[in-house]
Amino acid sequence: MDSTRRAVLAASAGTILTGAALAPAARAQRPEPQALTPDLEAAARKEGKIVWYTSDDLVVATKMAKGFEARYGMTVQLERSGAERIYQRIAQEYASNVAEVDVASTSDVGHTVSWSANGWLAPFIPAEVTKWPAQAIGADGRYIVHRFTLVLPGYNSRLVKAEDAPKSWTDLLDPKWKNKLVKAHPGYSGAISTETLALSRLLGWEFYEKLAKQGVLQVQSATDPPMRTAQGERAVMADGSENTANRLIMDGAPLVLVYPPEGVPIITAASVVMQRSQRPAAARLFMHYLVSPECQAIGVANGVRTFDPGVTEPAGWMPLSKIKLLFVEPDDMAKQADEIKRRYTKIFGV
Repeated sequence: MDSTRRAVLAASAGTILTGAALAPAARAQRPEPQALTPDLEAAARKEGKIVWYTSDDLVVATKMAKGFEARYGMTVQLERSGAERIYQRIAQEYASNVAEVDVASTSDVGHTVSWSANGWLAPFIPAEVTKWPAQAIGADGRYIVHRFTLVLPGYNSRLVKAEDAPKSWTDLLDPKWKNKLVKAHPGYSGAISTETLALSRLLGWEFYEKLAKQGVLQVQSATDPPMRTAQGERAVMADGSENTANRLIMDGAPLVLVYPPEGVPIITAASVVMQRSQRPAAARLFMHYLVSPECQAIGVANGVRTFDPGVTEPAGWMPLSKIKLLFVEPDDMAKQADEIKRRYTKIFGV
């Protein structure tokens, strides 16, 4: 699957956009946004089901799926896995002439580049999302962003005093954190693939070479480090999903998040309609639901960031205006994903 991805990508210069402004969504070279109509809803109800492959936090995805079922009386077959596993699964299914998935949501937006090049996507823009910032719609309308999160460090406040806690990415290299760190893997998590590209550009691969000497507990998903840290298995998470951490904090977990001044990678979840969907009306209805105020409120109530200007985030969350955000372009992510995973695995030995 990795060689397939490489084969369909054209070489292009890569950049990271820091602190990009949130501007109104542009529509150039994109399909016409589609309103939610009674005819679409009736056709979707007749199809009766939606198959959703997603790398979203399982708790959040489950609540969103149940919300859709309650509203429309339809069934959601939820298949949750890491973004890289989802990418591989779809490639394997399509190679076998299987087209089970209707909507896919991935935290590695680079996946949409190769899916689009292979002709596997049906670009679709729900009209609601045109009121959101430009980052909420992918190039050529190939995807929408129904949620986003950040990848950042954090610590267990019962095990680490605030004055002793790391304040930056490079603070994680302090010898006092040896054998006290937990970290996710880019070979499983699209969010961590994006983070690795952003930080390797920002801090150099030397940062990861030094971090690998810290006795890091290596886990898979970006959702794992916040949970391991909250449980006290490790005192500090070297990286992890802000979404999961926020949810745990709201449930009373002793987690404190760190927003490094060097910059924080922003992870957008790209949701797409698959061209070979067996339930095209249901797929489009589900995309409308993902960006509805109802679904966005479910996300925020469970720690997810939203581009929807009409949904208010909790007062205790760090405002985006106070964070140096690191954006990675989808084309760059797609082009460099294989090398990122190869180099990371070589450095960490896992």
